[in-house]
Amino acid sequence: MAEHTSSSITIEAAPAEVMGVIADFDRYPEWTGEVKEAEVLAKDDHGRAAQVRLLLDAGAIKDDHTLAYTWTGENEVSWSLVKSQMLRALDGSYRLAALAGGRTEVTYQLTVDVKIPMLGMIKRKAEKVIIDRALAGLKKRVESGHDGPETPADEAKKL
Repeated sequence: MAEHTSSSITIEAAPAEVMGVIADFDRYPEWTGEVKEAEVLAKDDHGRAAQVRLLLDAGAIKDDHTLAYTWTGENEVSWSLVKSQMLRALDGSYRLAALAGGRTEVTYQLTVDVKIPMLGMIKRKAEKVIIDRALAGLKKRVESGHDGPETPADEAKKL
């Protein structure tokens, strides 16, 4: 089995609220720095995304890839690569665990394999950076309570 990288973070919100943000792919460009476009291509019998196309721009890495999603219960989602320009594999998951006080522990696991040769140590470092950025962005998005694009009223509140 391929090596993977994993990390966890605690978010001050219930698992359902956290999963709501994770499952809202259309809004990924609003809170993830690297995802420039997200398009749900297919849904499962429960109306959840089954295939999603993501346009990624992470500086040196630019890719247009499609992921297949599998939802396990209410607190876990995993994905695997369907097609990509730069990647050979992209398998990952979010697992949510309810904690006392209405908090959630989110564990993100990721395995990346690129088409260009790369040392395993460098791949693990890249996975760690991706995971850390994703978890930090997710935490900020959920804890801000912001569930939509910024409006002029939101901007005025900041002044």
